[in-house]
Amino acid sequence: MASVLLTIFLILLTILIIYIIIIFNSLISLKNNISKSWSNIDVLLKQRSEEIPNLVETVKGYMKHEKSLLLEITKERTSLINSSSLSEKAKVDNAISSSLKTIFAVSEKYPKLRANENFLKLQNRITGLENELSDRREFYNDSVTIYNTRIQSFPDLFIAKVFNFNAKELFRVLEEERKVVKTNI
Repeated sequence: MASVLLTIFLILLTILIIYIIIIFNSLISLKNNISKSWSNIDVLLKQRSEEIPNLVETVKGYMKHEKSLLLEITKERTSLINSSSLSEKAKVDNAISSSLKTIFAVSEKYPKLRANENFLKLQNRITGLENELSDRREFYNDSVTIYNTRIQSFPDLFIAKVFNFNAKELFRVLEEERKVVKTNI
């Protein structure tokens, strides 16, 4: 009788250990997926950042009345390079995206600039990077949401607490920018 109980106990313990290992490994996989998706965003941010000086150089001869806009995007680029946290990068990324949209909108006033082949190539390249960034941000936020849901759901939350899995931050538009968007609609 004791050996049967011991066998049942060992089987249940083995099942529990295997279950914990499965949950742990799936949480590690989700966490690594977040890191990978953030790295993809970071690469695109750097690529876009490298194109900004080329864009500024191309448009500054045409946009003499827009110097403050060009100075602003240059400052934002420097801030992006120097930022280290996700929230800082998100804030600067949103500012750069907004400035780029403004530059492209203002360029409509300069027909010679719009006809410049170099400007058109840069505009297409940066627009493509912006689209890729948007997709990558969405994928990152999906990954974070899945991970955060798992570490807050039963029974995974127990394993998450024991092994110190902490919630991750979403890449989001800042509140000030949401207000601007809402008032402009």
